[in-house]
Amino acid sequence: MSSNQTIIVLRFSAMGDVAMVASVLQEFSKQNPAAELIMVSRPAFKPFFDHIPNLIFHPIQPKTIHKGIIGLYKLYQELRSYQPDAIADLHDNLRSRVISTFFRLTGTEIKRIDKGRAEKKALTRASNKVFRPLRKTVERYADVFRGLGFSIKLSHQISRSVQALPDKAKALFSNQTTKKIGISPFAQHIYKVYALEKMEAVIASLSGSDYELFIFGGGEKEKLIAEKWAKTYQNTYNLIGNFNLTEELAIISNLDLMLSMDSSGMHMASLVGVPVVSIWGPTHPYAGFLGYGQQENDCIQIDHPARPNSIYGNKPCLCGVENCMDLIKPETIVNKIKEKLNG
Repeated sequence: MSSNQTIIVLRFSAMGDVAMVASVLQEFSKQNPAAELIMVSRPAFKPFFDHIPNLIFHPIQPKTIHKGIIGLYKLYQELRSYQPDAIADLHDNLRSRVISTFFRLTGTEIKRIDKGRAEKKALTRASNKVFRPLRKTVERYADVFRGLGFSIKLSHQISRSVQALPDKAKALFSNQTTKKIGISPFAQHIYKVYALEKMEAVIASLSGSDYELFIFGGGEKEKLIAEKWAKTYQNTYNLIGNFNLTEELAIISNLDLMLSMDSSGMHMASLVGVPVVSIWGPTHPYAGFLGYGQQENDCIQIDHPARPNSIYGNKPCLCGVENCMDLIKPETIVNKIKEKLNG
């Protein structure tokens, strides 16, 4: 395929997976500047792609105008106006397959991600577990473009891209002498969340040092928890509900470090080149979802023969009486952060 082609890229959810796609497309765009990308995803995720040249973001509205087979046909008609040369299906779900099928019928080339389902099942099963690192998800994304004839070599390095702070965040960053730590303590699945009382102990310990802490990620329930922590501990600020996604990415880009679960906070930090210390429970970096360019030795996790037992964190830990995340001590996390920030 020649380099000046138009490629439609499909990845609708989840937030962390879409952020990982953005990390790959940043590198793809640099290496293939003549290619035009049409990114199809949920409207909320558009800010992940705003800084990528030669990319048009096209929203999918799966609950309204693009609902059901008729809605997907309408989306296909919208996308057909770009006259694409190929479809890169990075999702491989029912919706992306339907859209791909419409294009296939008109002779458009389709390449679909190999999710490695069998090897992921082998990694997470309870008996005869095959415990080995699998292909990184970002490389699986890149393989789709390679299958379309493009050259792309991922650096697997975070690349710092500091953005201008939103006006209403500037006061929070006025002290230039302190290290700024983002904390993303929540996740879509409860089994990926470090116990809140232990996370509070981490915050209590760090807030008494020369650090300023910024809490990200969540809805109304999480906002109340973060506000309580912000009131209780010095140099601790709640950002949940106060900034949109574009503003959050700009703020994250000004941090020295992010502390995150195996969740979207890690992938957002990767996108703007910020190092992450991450906490892992029933999931494991071996499944391929470690943040782009992040280091495995910055993952805090317990060695246990029952780990991992889940790819997405939607299943409880099988480590016995005490789950694997509860075996991680707050001081282990604090010490890792201090070690990382002090070089």
